[in-house]
Amino acid sequence: MSKILKSILIIVSLLCIDQILKIWIKTNMMLGEEYRVFDWFIIHFVENPGMAFGWKFGGKAGKLFLSIFRILAVFGIGWYLFKISKKEDTKIGLLICISLIFTGALGNIIDSTFYGLLFDTGTTYNPELGGYMGYSGISQFSTDGYASFMQGCVVDMFYFPIIKGRFPDWVPFGYGGNNFIFFRPVFNIADSAITIGIISLLIFQKKIFKEFEKK
Repeated sequence: MSKILKSILIIVSLLCIDQILKIWIKTNMMLGEEYRVFDWFIIHFVENPGMAFGWKFGGKAGKLFLSIFRILAVFGIGWYLFKISKKEDTKIGLLICISLIFTGALGNIIDSTFYGLLFDTGTTYNPELGGYMGYSGISQFSTDGYASFMQGCVVDMFYFPIIKGRFPDWVPFGYGGNNFIFFRPVFNIADSAITIGIISLLIFQKKIFKEFEKK
């Protein structure tokens, strides 16, 4: 199997799993509903109007900027992936890492770009309150949509509160005496793909780029 076919197989299979799970969550669970698999592993449905792991950036204009930036980034990553897949000396590890990053970015772009057009309810920005508002009930497919193009929200569901505790009173910056949870952010398969791809590049960069360094 050629490198480009291997890359396509990774992208298509992972993207299908990501979208099937998101659509199932969106059409079967209410916002904020959760299933407790273990004490440290919870399926918790939230919608993210911002970046990965629930981070937000600005309001409606900020979200539009993020959506455009994501699209441009995917085109750039896709071009780079196609370029390296044609080289015989490209390490398979590099190809896998870039494919993971590309798939993760594309998966979240689909949510933010099209979900607002495809579902009847979703988290939307309220300019009067200056923030995003949730909704009640379970979403269904609808041609009316709940938001305009590139204004949809990303579906997140994985929550891993692995460690729960309390900061000692001597901890500065207002954290002393407060409870903490690690790992607090809720994320999805696309976020995981991006994270795994980037961390793998950082950890194995010497091995992955060995041939390039020789040249």
